[in-house]
Amino acid sequence: MTTDRPAVLLVDPTFTGAGYKAAARELGFLVVSLYTCDYTAMATDHAEGDDLSLYADNPDHAVRLVTEAELRIRAVVPAMEVSTHFADRIAELLKLPGNDHALATSRRDKAAMRKRAQQAGLSIPEFHVVNSPNEIASAALDIGFPAILKPTLGAGSQGVTLLPDAESLHDLNGLETHDAFDMPINQWLVERYIRGRQFSVNFYSFEGEHRLVDMWEFRQPDDRDYDFPIWDNLQIDASHPDWRRVEQYVREVLDAFGIWRGPSHTEVKCSEDGVYLLEVAARLPGGPMVGTWIEHGGMQPFHAAIRCFLGERPAMFETPVNFSARCGALAIRNDDAPGTLVAIHGLDSVYGLPGVDEVLVTYQPGDHVPVTRDDLTIPVGVYVSGADSDEVIRTLGAIRSQVSLEIKR
Repeated sequence: MTTDRPAVLLVDPTFTGAGYKAAARELGFLVVSLYTCDYTAMATDHAEGDDLSLYADNPDHAVRLVTEAELRIRAVVPAMEVSTHFADRIAELLKLPGNDHALATSRRDKAAMRKRAQQAGLSIPEFHVVNSPNEIASAALDIGFPAILKPTLGAGSQGVTLLPDAESLHDLNGLETHDAFDMPINQWLVERYIRGRQFSVNFYSFEGEHRLVDMWEFRQPDDRDYDFPIWDNLQIDASHPDWRRVEQYVREVLDAFGIWRGPSHTEVKCSEDGVYLLEVAARLPGGPMVGTWIEHGGMQPFHAAIRCFLGERPAMFETPVNFSARCGALAIRNDDAPGTLVAIHGLDSVYGLPGVDEVLVTYQPGDHVPVTRDDLTIPVGVYVSGADSDEVIRTLGAIRSQVSLEIKR
């Protein structure tokens, strides 16, 4: 495919990353998409919108394909969690702007992430890396309880398991065997469970300068320990008591992990004794956030990300992002036992509520509904907005008072 027209290489632009294709085309580039694993390459209509689709399972292979096609690649853009580390290495091989390729694995693999954080002097929970389920019990007994078990790869909380006490170690047969990208799980972190508020923090970076977009708090229904954080999510502002220490800590994380350009999503917990890193990723966030930025922040998040990797300073670095509304989201979960969905009661009334931006329904009557343990098993999600936090919280409460799941067990 020899052409004089410049191209952008999008790495795994599937599902929520598909917005990159339209943005690249609007910026005048050929859309060249690289699919790195079966999870993305087998997705329905994954190649829709591509000028050229490439398939490779490692960076060197990808570069060979680009070279053979005689493409004028101007930017390499990581579009999905599964392959952000590939994108960094491809950019390095093509001598294009990117994040520090030497630290790429530490922004993807939680074992490498914890080791890098230790080297940089960042506060993190005590942890052990284990390579077999048989090693989990001894690691947890050494760490102490409560502890939490996490696959070192994957996403969306899939396979994350709270270990509240020694009794919980007696039956680990129900552990997930594959992650959110359908890849085998063969390594885990066992780490100290941090009690406190949990936040997700979203930045864009350009040439090492970091611009905060927004910050969200994961709000829980009670003070019990948890392994799946999504219940109510609320976009917060600088009046929040933890805002400043969280922002400062995440800026240190971005520097320590060599995030020089593009979007990043970092999750932390705040306890009485400090802020602790849960994860950092050099990519756009999931959930309601990108849609919120477009609808209520006047942003073009996909365009801005591509510009960062082109080496062009996005306009958002000149003018702070101002939101016209405060935003939030909730998950209607199945926290009991698995069963067959009979009905979702009260859902019709939700569509007419003021401030409801989007309703997502995963299961239909007759479907098997598992216990909600990760992003993929949320029966109902709702994104909302309002004039301020109080209004958003009221809307979330109104939805919960009206919507319920009827499940036959």
